[in-house]
Amino acid sequence: MQKVSLTALARQELKSALDASSGRSASTIYGGHERRLRQTVIALRAGESLSEHQNPGEATLQVLIGRVTLRSGEIFWNGSPGDVMILPEGMHSVDAEADSVVLLTVVKLISDVG
Repeated sequence: MQKVSLTALARQELKSALDASSGRSASTIYGGHERRLRQTVIALRAGESLSEHQNPGEATLQVLIGRVTLRSGEIFWNGSPGDVMILPEGMHSVDAEADSVVLLTVVKLISDVG
C-alpha cells in the first residue's frame, strides 16, 4: 500500500512551477508507460497553458488549487478547486487563469500500453 498527500504534493509542484522558466511542473503519482492508469499532478503559473493536444484515452482533470479553463474548439469550461472535468475526446488545451494545480487521471488505450 502506498499513500500520497495531494495537498503537500500540490504545494511542492506549485512552488516548482513558480520557480521554473517554463512556468510548469508535473509529477506522476501513479502509473507510467507500462500501466493503463496514470495520475499526474500538474502545476501551472498564472497565464501558462498546456497547448492543444489529443486526449490520450478516458481522462479527467480535478482542480486542486487555482482556476483553469479547459478548451475544446469553440467550447470551454471553467474549473476551480473541487471541480472535476471530464476531458473531451479529441483535441483540447488547458489555460491557468491563476496559479493552479490539477490532478490529471488518464486510462490509456490498450494499444498505448507497453
